Amino acid sequence: MDKNKIEFIEARESADVKGMLHPIVAEWFFGKFKDFSLTQLYGVAPINERKNILISAPTGGTKTLTAFLSILNYLVGLSLRNELEDKIYAVYVSPLKALSNDIYVNLEKPLTEITELATLKGLKMQPIRVGLRTGDTTVSERAKMARKAPHIFVTTPESLAIVLTTTKFSENLRSLEFVIVDEIH
Repeated sequence: MDKNKIEFIEARESADVKGMLHPIVAEWFFGKFKDFSLTQLYGVAPINERKNILISAPTGGTKTLTAFLSILNYLVGLSLRNELEDKIYAVYVSPLKALSNDIYVNLEKPLTEITELATLKGLKMQPIRVGLRTGDTTVSERAKMARKAPHIFVTTPESLAIVLTTTKFSENLRSLEFVIVDEIH
């Protein structure tokens, strides 16, 4: 396939997407939602397959959760197998005005609920760390993230530009597996 060619994909069947999810992630998801959204039927599988994808949908179209679902699934699987390394697996970049609500609803809350569900089932998970870096992040918080990298690094475009110029932190990005760029205007 030509790397410069835009390819339009077909939506996957709900059962196929569900089959990609770790049982604990699937149980969490279907405890919250009746089924996958159309956006998720198009987007979860390609992200799971490590394909580059552009997801476009109206506001409230589950784009952010679609982007995070495969990543959370992957990290939860590593965590349950005690294979989570001290490195950044994913970077989420979004303008400051969108960060707070999107991250709480689509990342922090699901991660907390999945961890609680695993605990109820007697499953031991390594903690999955999320780090937030904006212009307001204190020097001590930045140093802490440089020493012990978050598994998911959440930042703004401006802060990412700064981080990319720092030797210590940019080293943490060498084995990066996922990048989500949200709110493209």
